[in-house]
Amino acid sequence: MASKPVQKSIQEINARIKSGQVVVVTADEMTDIVRRKGAAAAAREVDVVTTGTFAPMCSSGAMINFGHSVPGIKASHVWINNVPVYGGLAAVDCYLGATEPCLDDPLNKVHPGEFNYGGGHVIQDLVAGKPVYLKATAYGTDCYPNRQVEKKITLAEMPNAILCNPRNGYQNYNVAVNSTNTTIYTYMGTLKPKMGNANYCNAGQLSPLFNDPYYRTIGLGTRIFLGGGVGYVTWHGTQHRPGVARAENGTPLRPAGTLWVMGDMKQMSPRWLVGVSMQGYGCSLSVGLGVPIPILDEEMARYAGVGDEELFTQVIDYGVTYPTGGSETLGQVSYAELKSGQITIQGKTIPTVPLSSMVRAREIAAILKDWIQKGSFLLGEPQFTLPMEAAPR
Repeated sequence: MASKPVQKSIQEINARIKSGQVVVVTADEMTDIVRRKGAAAAAREVDVVTTGTFAPMCSSGAMINFGHSVPGIKASHVWINNVPVYGGLAAVDCYLGATEPCLDDPLNKVHPGEFNYGGGHVIQDLVAGKPVYLKATAYGTDCYPNRQVEKKITLAEMPNAILCNPRNGYQNYNVAVNSTNTTIYTYMGTLKPKMGNANYCNAGQLSPLFNDPYYRTIGLGTRIFLGGGVGYVTWHGTQHRPGVARAENGTPLRPAGTLWVMGDMKQMSPRWLVGVSMQGYGCSLSVGLGVPIPILDEEMARYAGVGDEELFTQVIDYGVTYPTGGSETLGQVSYAELKSGQITIQGKTIPTVPLSSMVRAREIAAILKDWIQKGSFLLGEPQFTLPMEAAPR
């Protein structure tokens, strides 16, 4: 007699978490289980698969309320540790972008610039509990007459600080090489001339959106590991473009889906929010992100069991093709090849360099697994999942 198809709900899985009966494995472990037992058996056995990634995510920042002064101020220009912060919001609300450089940074006037301090570093300092220097100026109003505030402040003293990242967790991304005769400096790191290195930025089989390629379980309200604390998916990320070519296993062959994520910075850790200086390019923020994938049925087990050798991406020339807006690929490679330390493109063997940390990705998946096993982290049921098509105009 054929076995009954596996069908679970997020509510049922949460009940198992509360009762201590839940079965949780990391994405690495799920790949092994599916290979050994098959997707149907894995779906019956496993309730949740945990994922993780830790890498520079430039589209990140913090929505901060720094508290009212006496008399009150309607801040129009704000700086934190001399990093400009957008003040075009109400009174003492402001947005700190991770890629904003310090005001007196020489930028690329002396090329390549070092970009030693920027918004991402401010965020790391805040979650580390360090005092920062805040300055705000205003034009003055009848209700908010104060024209300037200067003070040292810590994260604990701020009424609210919300990590608000408009585009994180890219579902696949390019491999970057440089075919020119000159070293170039990009958001994918330093690229040596004549394809001297190939840089990539994805955790492969551990990466969240590779484990749910069609976003069946991820959307508004999905609870996640974010920056060392608990966060949420609040929308699809900017540049979310799921309609790219996909492999037979459903995974995209080019950059595709993205996540808009938010969470309380006061829960977070400087281990998982790290300011980054990218030579010749600018500042950024490395973000620790982990998404639990509920195994609702055999299909979800199959998706979560895909390994690095079944995940592919494109090699793009950042010396010629990318800066001119082209999309031509020099070749397709698997994440197994990338993680081996070298790839072969057009007959040339090229050493690979990861911008994402596999050690940290595995640690995030393990932490999230532990939270769920202990019953301290329930799955958030999305109110609607991420779109597979562009919204109608």
